[in-house]
Parts: sequence; structure tokens; C-alpha cells
Amino acid sequence: MAIKLQNARKSDFNSTAMSDLVFLLLIFFMITSTLVSPNVINILLPKSDSGQQSTNRNIEVYINEAKEYFVNPQGSNAEPVVYEELLPLLQEAVANDQSDQQAIILRSDKSVPIENVVILMDVLNDLNETLEEGHRYKIVLATEAQ
Repeated sequence: MAIKLQNARKSDFNSTAMSDLVFLLLIFFMITSTLVSPNVINILLPKSDSGQQSTNRNIEVYINEAKEYFVNPQGSNAEPVVYEELLPLLQEAVANDQSDQQAIILRSDKSVPIENVVILMDVLNDLNETLEEGHRYKIVLATEAQ
């Protein structure tokens, strides 16, 4: 004589919780991806045919269309730097630099006169005079691909 169970077991899978989890992860990654932006300051880079893409996070200096300087800006609330503060901030950035490639990436708006870029190069020359021969920094001009 066979005994039947009163409670029949169901073998179906409820995927509602899984789809909710995937949806929440999608929202999380969409929000965090908008927070990470390489161009924090809104500038239009000049275009170039030849160039290499750098993945290292070196020291970055921005010059926007209002001719304001920014050294390693963090977030959208970055403060502009006056000319007199450029050298001390770059010296501090060099002291904290952990990258193998000793370079300062210049991201300049294409409407900025060359005079402002030369001012930054002068500050870089002053910075390199304080460093040893093998630890000097070079400047790299960031451009957009055509």
C-alpha cells in the first residue's frame, strides 16, 4: 500500500528576486559610471591624427576657456589655481606621484592662447630645476582623435 504525502512539493523556480537584484545592480553601475569622468572640467581639446592613448593616471593640469588653471581636479567642484600657486601645487603632486611615467598631462581648451601654455611650461621648467636629473618631468599635450 503506497502512502501519499499531503503536501506536494513544487519544483518551479521563482525568478522575481533575481530580476530585482539584476535591476538594482544595473542602476548602481549606471550611477557610479557617471561619477567617474576623465574630463571633469568642460574643455574642447584640439584634434590630432597621430597620438597614443595614455591609461596611466599622471599629474594633470587643465586650462579652460576662461584661462583658469586646475591641477589634478577632483570632481566637478574643482577650484581654479592662480599662477603663483602652480609651482607649489605641482611640487606637492610630484611628491605624491606613484606612476612610473614621469609626465604632466596638459589638457588645454583649443581656444586658449599659446601664451598660457608657455606660462605652464615655464612653471614646469622651474619645477624640473628643483628635481634631480633622472627624476625630471615632461609635458604631454592631450588631444582628441579626429
